[in-house]
Amino acid sequence: MAKPDQEVRIRKLNPEARMELKEHLREFRDRLIKSAIATVITTIIAAVWLYNPFIQAITEPIHAMAREQGREATLNYSSVISPFDQLMRVGLYMGLALAAPVWMYQALRFVLPALHAKEKKYLFGFLSGGIFAFACGVFISWWTLPGVVHAFSTFAPQGTASFIQAETYIPFVVKFMFTFSMSFVIPVILVGINMMGLIRGKTILKSWRIVVVLVALIAAMTAPGTDIMMMFYLMAPLLIFFFLAIAICLVNDKARDRRDAKLAAGLSETELNTATSAEDLATMGYVAEEKN
Repeated sequence: MAKPDQEVRIRKLNPEARMELKEHLREFRDRLIKSAIATVITTIIAAVWLYNPFIQAITEPIHAMAREQGREATLNYSSVISPFDQLMRVGLYMGLALAAPVWMYQALRFVLPALHAKEKKYLFGFLSGGIFAFACGVFISWWTLPGVVHAFSTFAPQGTASFIQAETYIPFVVKFMFTFSMSFVIPVILVGINMMGLIRGKTILKSWRIVVVLVALIAAMTAPGTDIMMMFYLMAPLLIFFFLAIAICLVNDKARDRRDAKLAAGLSETELNTATSAEDLATMGYVAEEKN
């Protein structure tokens, strides 16, 4: 391991931290191995301590539906190996989620040396926004799961029993939560594309009717049933995130347009980043004259 004075010398000789292709591949391999080890450990933890509470939690809506409708309903495994198969599948999903801080950290350490300070700021902002949006999606999808199970169960005829296959129900719950949560990340992706200058906020705003229809379809498929308020409860956060993303894009477009206009007028990057003096602001009419 290099000493501090050696690291300083290396940094001076290679300020941009350039590496050969084989060195990049070696670093990628090392970080991938660390992420894989963390995922294996968290998967074992999830399978041993978290799987049973998770299954009990997602089975409770089935039992509540059975009590309310006065029918027999239970989660059924169709084969001897099916419980172990579901344990491995769900444990892996939960392990990936628990190991997310590790593999995200490893990915950042691999990418950050190639980014400038401004790009790093944008990257951390997008990550923070994406994680918050995904967490909101997980919470809302978990909150609406009992309503979804109840809505689907209303189609069963009276006097029948529901023996729900675990091989179908458990993947349905996992995919439902993941898909719904990812839909909350889409506005963050739109902001990122706008920050990169690939699409303008006005272009996104023009398609708001299509977005509202798509969000309504997603909400209707996610929360079917006679209670239309559930559909609006699901639509509201999705639309709020979408229009908030549009507002951020519009503000960013205005700032970029002003910056481009100043560059076109002959100002340099240094002059753009220099604060305007009070005298210049008064000349431009942005500072009111003091009253005597």
